[in-house]
Amino acid sequence: MDAVTLLTTTRSVRRKLDLERPVPKTVLEECLRIAQQAPAAGSLLAAQRWVVVLDPAMRKEIAAVTREAAEESWRKYGHLVDKRMLDSARYLVEHLDQVPALVLPCMPGPVPTGSAELSAYGSIYPAIWSFQLALRTHGLASSLCSYHLGGREADVARILGIPEDVTQIGLLAVAYSTQQEFSPAVRPPVDDILSFDGWAKQ
Repeated sequence: MDAVTLLTTTRSVRRKLDLERPVPKTVLEECLRIAQQAPAAGSLLAAQRWVVVLDPAMRKEIAAVTREAAEESWRKYGHLVDKRMLDSARYLVEHLDQVPALVLPCMPGPVPTGSAELSAYGSIYPAIWSFQLALRTHGLASSLCSYHLGGREADVARILGIPEDVTQIGLLAVAYSTQQEFSPAVRPPVDDILSFDGWAKQ
């Protein structure tokens, strides 16, 4: 597909993940090779580490931790989330153990504070997005499902043997998509969000 279509139709997919079809290691490796080409500050690109979880028993443990963290988050903030989106998130969390691949991008940490924090996150999120775009070109879909980052990181680190001095940046649910065609999402008109040479007066 052309670049514009790829960029405007790559969605966060939760309900349309194929929970039965395995994801080959070779495809994940190729997508990560592409993600490594994302822009990054200084040596931060080389510092990134990615953990891919294919083992069903490990996925089940991680899913249980995520489910508990998600339920706690929804009790506090669920009323602030659009019902359709909340239902979609619940579906993913409830089926997370069945998702063929869970991918955790990590950085040596702790993540610094101040302007250095912006550089750290600003260096790994472009790679995460590039990884998601690369997945799409192979017929796969993904969704960030990082509820455990609200205080349950140590539990997932224990399951995977992630060292204490490494920070988990997210958790991506990755699977082939049961839907291949996606449309651009409804977004505000550019004129509503754009101003040149200063802040537009409303």
